[in-house]
Amino acid sequence: MTDGPQSEQDKRTNLGRGLAALFGEEEDDLASLDKVRSAKSVPVERLHPNRLQPRQKFDEEQLEALSASIRENGILQPILVRRRGDQPGDYEIVAGERRWRAAQLAKLHEVPVVIRDLSDEKSLEIAIVENVQRQDLNALEEAEGYQRLIEEFRHSQSDIARALGKSRSHVANMVRLLSLPREVKELIEQGRLSAGHGRALLSLESPIAFAHEIVAKNLNVRQVEDRVRQGKSGGDTARQKPAPPGKAAKDTDTIALEASLASLLGLKVSIDFTPRGGGEQGSLAIHFETLEQLDDVLRRLNQTPKPHM
Repeated sequence: MTDGPQSEQDKRTNLGRGLAALFGEEEDDLASLDKVRSAKSVPVERLHPNRLQPRQKFDEEQLEALSASIRENGILQPILVRRRGDQPGDYEIVAGERRWRAAQLAKLHEVPVVIRDLSDEKSLEIAIVENVQRQDLNALEEAEGYQRLIEEFRHSQSDIARALGKSRSHVANMVRLLSLPREVKELIEQGRLSAGHGRALLSLESPIAFAHEIVAKNLNVRQVEDRVRQGKSGGDTARQKPAPPGKAAKDTDTIALEASLASLLGLKVSIDFTPRGGGEQGSLAIHFETLEQLDDVLRRLNQTPKPHM
C-alpha cells in the first residue's frame, strides 16, 4: 500500500500533537529517531535565514543576553535546518535563527545542527509553532502566524489553540488584530500599544486618532475599554450599535464568545448582560429557523446521539 498525500485530518492531528509530531517522530522507530536527532557541527556561514520565517524583528538586547549565555555555556539545543537545493553544502534554518544570530555575536565559528528533509509547507508550519510556543513573536507576528496556518494549511482556530495550549478565543482575538489600520498596527509592533489596546480599538470605525491619544496619555487597557464603552474615544464612531437601555455594551471578549458558540452550533447566538443591583445578569439566546435545528441543539445539550435514519 503506497502512501498518498497527507490528509487534512492527519495534518490537524499532527498539529495537535505538537512539534514532535511535526518532525515526524514516532515512538516505535527509536533507532531512526536517534539517528535523526544526532547533531553535527557546521560553519556559521553555511547557514541562511529561513525565507518563510514568521519573526520579522529580533530584539538586540535579548540577542546580546543570549550571546553572553552561549559564550559561557555553548549552544545547548541544536539548530533545526534543511538543505538548500540551489547551494549544496549550505542549509536553511527552520527553527533556531535567534541562536544562530547570537552565536555570530559570540564569535563562534561552528554551530550544532540537526538536518531534516522538509517541504516549504512543513518548514513554515514548524517555524510558526516553535516561535509561538517560545513566545518569541510580537502580537502581530503571532496573529500573522495563526492566519497563515489557517489560510495556507487549513487548520482551524481550535486546532491551533489545542496545539499551543491557548484558548480558542485568544487565537480568534489575535487574528482580529490584523483588521486594524496599518498605522495602529505599527504602534503595536513598536510596543507603544499592547494587544489588549488593539482589541479594545477593534470596536471603532476609525481608531487611529484615539490610538495616538492612548500613547500620548499613557492610557491603560481598562481606561481605553471604558472610554470606548462610553463613546468618549476622541470623536471616533463605534462600529457596534449602541446598547439598548438597561443593557451594557458588548466587549470584544463577549463578541468573540458569540462567534465561537455560533461556529460550534451552526446558529446565530446572542449574549447580553444587564446591570442588576450592583452586579450583572446575563442571557444567552440561540436563534433557530426550524424545529429540526432546535431538536439538534437539545440533543447536544442532553448529549443524546443523533438518531439514524
